[in-house]
Amino acid sequence: MLACGTPARKRVTRRGNHPLVMECIVYDTVFLFVCDNMEFRNKRLEGVLAMRQIIALGGGGFSMEPENHLLDSYILEQAGKMQPKVCFVPTASGDSEGYISRFYQSFGHHSCLPSHLSLFSPPTRDLEDYVLDKDIIYVGGGNTKNLLALWKEWGLDRILANAWEKGIVMAGISAGSICWFEEGITDSYGDGLEPIKSLGFLKGSNCPHYDGEANRRPAYKRFTFSGQVGGGFAVDDGAALHFLGTELHKAVSSRPKAKAYHVYLGGGAIQEKELETIYLGSLS
Repeated sequence: MLACGTPARKRVTRRGNHPLVMECIVYDTVFLFVCDNMEFRNKRLEGVLAMRQIIALGGGGFSMEPENHLLDSYILEQAGKMQPKVCFVPTASGDSEGYISRFYQSFGHHSCLPSHLSLFSPPTRDLEDYVLDKDIIYVGGGNTKNLLALWKEWGLDRILANAWEKGIVMAGISAGSICWFEEGITDSYGDGLEPIKSLGFLKGSNCPHYDGEANRRPAYKRFTFSGQVGGGFAVDDGAALHFLGTELHKAVSSRPKAKAYHVYLGGGAIQEKELETIYLGSLS
């Protein structure tokens, strides 16, 4: 362990998909923990500001690619544990029993401890204690507006913010991707796509299913050009954005051609910048 007295910028060195060096701030001192083995990474460090992570899927995972485990395996790896506790939050689907069943069926093939959090049939009155016991929160797709309304009513938005600050990995697909950003575009209202304000853990806007639904790309560009949403990130089905803190760390994919994009208004026109996207299949 190395220590210095002046806080520095976050620095992460990686080998494959696993963090090797993680900068942790304890009061006014910066400590660099060299994480060369799983046993060390599993230790809980009191008083340490853990690395915040969000993995936002445009589409894919067990919801859309039940035979392709690349994205879900990537999410599990980021917890840095042999058997991470992963909790599925199916609020956006109205706690669809079929969706929950598919989650358990899929994650039963992984080395992890799966559970789910229902707001229609809560596992406990102390939702915060339940959430903070997990290593990964995986939010499913569905109706973004209903998800946000229910989370705020139950105080789950505040609980998840606390969990994120404590280093619990946040992940999600579709509505479960939009929710982490300041805003996005949604079909929650039932009649086409519309802008929606979200939680704002991450700056900017988000558009999932960028290549999977024909009206997503033109709608996102139109709303961005008109100023109804700010610039942000568009993500194809089978691709995901991995944020460390509030900065984009990398884009990854479970399909060779799936991509992510930075979309913004510049020079009076919409700019669409393709981001380097790492195909996870080439790493296995």
